[in-house]
Amino acid sequence: MQRFFLYLFLIIGAFVLFGWYFSNISAYLILSMILAALLRPLTNRLNDFHVLGQHIPRWSAILISYTAIILLLVSLGLLFFPLINNQVIILSNLDLESIYEQIKIPVVRLEDWLLKHRLMDSEPGYLFDELKNNFISMIAGFDFGNFLSQVINTASTFFIGLMAVAFITFFLLLENGLLRRNFLHLIPNPYFELSVATFSKVERLLSNYLTGLFLQILAIFSIASIGLGILGVDYALTIALFAAFANLIPYAGPILGATFGIIVGISTGNFADSNEFTYLLIKILSVFAVVQVTDNIVLQPLIFSKSVKAHPLEIFVVIFAGAKIAGVLGMIFAIPVYTIFRVSVMEFYQGYKSYRIFKIKTSN
Repeated sequence: MQRFFLYLFLIIGAFVLFGWYFSNISAYLILSMILAALLRPLTNRLNDFHVLGQHIPRWSAILISYTAIILLLVSLGLLFFPLINNQVIILSNLDLESIYEQIKIPVVRLEDWLLKHRLMDSEPGYLFDELKNNFISMIAGFDFGNFLSQVINTASTFFIGLMAVAFITFFLLLENGLLRRNFLHLIPNPYFELSVATFSKVERLLSNYLTGLFLQILAIFSIASIGLGILGVDYALTIALFAAFANLIPYAGPILGATFGIIVGISTGNFADSNEFTYLLIKILSVFAVVQVTDNIVLQPLIFSKSVKAHPLEIFVVIFAGAKIAGVLGMIFAIPVYTIFRVSVMEFYQGYKSYRIFKIKTSN
């Protein structure tokens, strides 16, 4: 039995090493498995439909499911199009002189305060001139060619990843559990029942986790969109949608969502004085404060602690370990991966204590 557990831990260690060394491939596999799990119910239902007395071919059902996902993404993208178009118009009509004049007033006040308290020794107007010169030199030193090259490289990497995920997901849906069955066939008969129980528990917990994430996204989107809409913030739906998906990134997500909301509010607002600007910030921050409190008190305990049966301290350590290994993607997928290994080890440990086959092998 000790040899079996040694092999088990060696296999787990090999998977961890593979996932760390080939982080891109691991991310593609995990994304494909999640996407296949989400699309499988729709694909199976479409596959059961009869047209002219014949089942819809499974490959056709998969393509229809892909089409549904594409239409959903296009619909979500249309929420961002008005905002992007507005920002392009603002940038095209940008008046640097008016921006300098708006910045000059608070900078001059700050400089007067520093000079008054003898915290700065320079001629009046020096601070603003330095800021203006640094801004001009920064624009002049901007390497557009390098920026364009980075954009092309990023777009190429994203396209390759998208094609890889679509290809893997297609065959996972087409085979409909063949990968799992082939893996179970490799397991010796004495451990078959325990392995099936482990797979079933992992699938149930991951299903609960994905359902919880969907409810979290829906709840955050609803609260943020309703709150921002009531307070009259422009592009409330766009800000709420970004905040809902950004919240998938643990700890940093809420900050990204609030920052995006503030940037959109500032860039699209017309402020007659500083009081209107301050009032807008208070409105946006108050909505995100409600979102954050609801997420921390209600949603996260329900999703993380209840769905994956893990202590909050475990979740904290696992998330930061995932960030160390694979950055943002590691933070997002840390909990599902940890759930798989945690449940597997616990189930086999319980099997070691309870199943008769282990005791017989140990006594021999």
